[in-house]
Order: sequence, then C-alpha cells, then structure tokens
Amino acid sequence: MGNENRIYITKNDKITAYETNLVSLTLANGESYEELEPRRLFPVYRPDEYITLIDTSRHEIAVIRQISDLDEKSREVVEESLAYYYRIPKIERIISITLKQGKYHWSVITDLGPKYFEIKNGNTDVKVFPDFSIRVRDANDNRYVIPDHRLLDKHSRAKIMSDL
Repeated sequence: MGNENRIYITKNDKITAYETNLVSLTLANGESYEELEPRRLFPVYRPDEYITLIDTSRHEIAVIRQISDLDEKSREVVEESLAYYYRIPKIERIISITLKQGKYHWSVITDLGPKYFEIKNGNTDVKVFPDFSIRVRDANDNRYVIPDHRLLDKHSRAKIMSDL
C-alpha cells in the first residue's frame, strides 16, 4: 500500500483482540479487518509512534501515528499485542554452550521455557553491560537477556565465563 492509500487510525476507529498477539480493526466507516499484527516502525527511537498493522500476507493495512491517538480499550489491546511480540526471553539457566563449525550452540532455560539457538560470533553477539546484564543475539536475529549474570547458578556462571 503506498502512502496515498495509507489508513491512519483515529479515536473513532476500534481495535479489539483477535487471538494471541493479533488484533481486529473496525474503522469508523464500518470497514473491518481481522488477523492484523501490530509492529513498531521505529521500535527503539519512537516505540509509541508509527505502529503499523499488517495482515497475514505482510501487507500494511493501517498505521497508528501515536498510540495516544487511540481510545483507551484499543490502546490497551495494541500495547498487550506489542508487549507479547517484542518480549525478550530472559535466560535463567545455561545448560550448555558448545562451539561447532565456528558457531556457538546454546541450550538454555528461559522464562518462556527451554530454548536452543546458535550465535555466529561470541565477541559481537554477546554483550556484557556495566549493570551486569548480558544481551545475546542469535543467528536468526532473536534477542535474549540475562538481567544480572551474577545471579545465575554456579554452573551457568561458569559456562558463560569459560565458553565465551
């Protein structure tokens, strides 16, 4: 959809929960769309502005200029959907980190359950911050966080310190 056809959401339009992190949109003129995914166009610099609603074919249906443009119920639905989509799993325990064919293979337990992933480069894909948190980016560009590596169990701390 080009900019000339872009629908901008107003307080008169309604967004309701569809399923999991999907939403339905009903415009003030009665047009409706289902199974839309809210996505931030500027997730870091403007997280509450310019949120696109895309359909299952990945086509943009509408844009929310500012989340504050929505009525309260619509805003809550969009915020919940975005929180679900952008949630970053917290690593609670490291089962193993192995190096095979130039990639690190991680097996971990997160707050979202067990995960297995690969990272390409331990120097660039694992970042330790002054607040003792660690951010990990896997080979598929998924993100994980260890909020405070000092609070990991002894085995996990040993794995993170010795294998990277």
